[in-house]
Amino acid sequence: MAFEWLAPILTPTALRSVQADGRPVITLFLVIFGLSLFGLVCWYIHFETSKAYPKKVDPNAKKATEAHLMTSQATALTLQDKVAIVTGASRGIGAGLALELARRGAKVTLVYTSQKSSELAEKVAADIKALNNGSAATIVQADLATVDAPEKIVQATLKAFGGKIDILVNNAGVLFGRPITETTAEDYANIFDVNVRAPLLMTRAVVPHLRAPGRIINLSSVGARIGPPQMALYAGSKAAIEGMTRSLAQELGGAGHTVNAVAPGATESEMLDDVPKDMVEAQLKITAVERRVGKVDDVARIVAWLASEDAKWVSGQTISASGGFLML
Repeated sequence: MAFEWLAPILTPTALRSVQADGRPVITLFLVIFGLSLFGLVCWYIHFETSKAYPKKVDPNAKKATEAHLMTSQATALTLQDKVAIVTGASRGIGAGLALELARRGAKVTLVYTSQKSSELAEKVAADIKALNNGSAATIVQADLATVDAPEKIVQATLKAFGGKIDILVNNAGVLFGRPITETTAEDYANIFDVNVRAPLLMTRAVVPHLRAPGRIINLSSVGARIGPPQMALYAGSKAAIEGMTRSLAQELGGAGHTVNAVAPGATESEMLDDVPKDMVEAQLKITAVERRVGKVDDVARIVAWLASEDAKWVSGQTISASGGFLML
């Protein structure tokens, strides 16, 4: 054993001789003192050496650790076992919203309109399945310009995921511009049926099944506040969404539900192609953060936060997701 050399000092005979002869105790004291001094010298040498030759940190390893932490935070299952409906979920912002909710554990109904978008919706569903985190997806084709579409979507959701719904994201929208002298009643119907009537009827269909504390999130636009030329119908429809959001927040708040709107600025999507380029460039010049177009993820994280328990005390609000272009 490592301390066999102490045996002669610690024998019963040696200890009994303490009264007659103090040498064993003195010897033991000197040994302990010597070991303590030796340990102190070793610590000092290590301390000085580490200052002179600091340990090199692998920058790649550090980056990997930081990335892992960021990923872990981003994919925390804050919406586990929640059931969500996202309209317009086959592409652009809608697809990003659906995927972000699923990353956080939600089961998501992906709503799309045209048959040509079916493959895109299937791709989003496959991406959700690949997360392998308990989330799931079901796909529903429904034309939100028709009044019976909301009930069809709700029934498909209940059949796929059970008897309750937790989150409704009214994202689907129509955007086009017209000079007022060329605007028709048909143009009005094309925009307001999808941008205003559909969210209203979707909310009506969902509320009887909305599990408290439910979350309703409507997609508005900075266009509701800035009044872009030749877009009176689109801007008017988004202003209507914001008014509807505030009224519904009052009406449904007693049950513990929250209703909010998110107003993206210029964001990477196919819909951005329908906005005049000079208008986008003018926006970017006064966009506070990096003077850039927004990314889908920039908007998706805000919506996912509003859908979470962390946002339980936020209702009736319109959040500008525009990098500071529109400061409310």
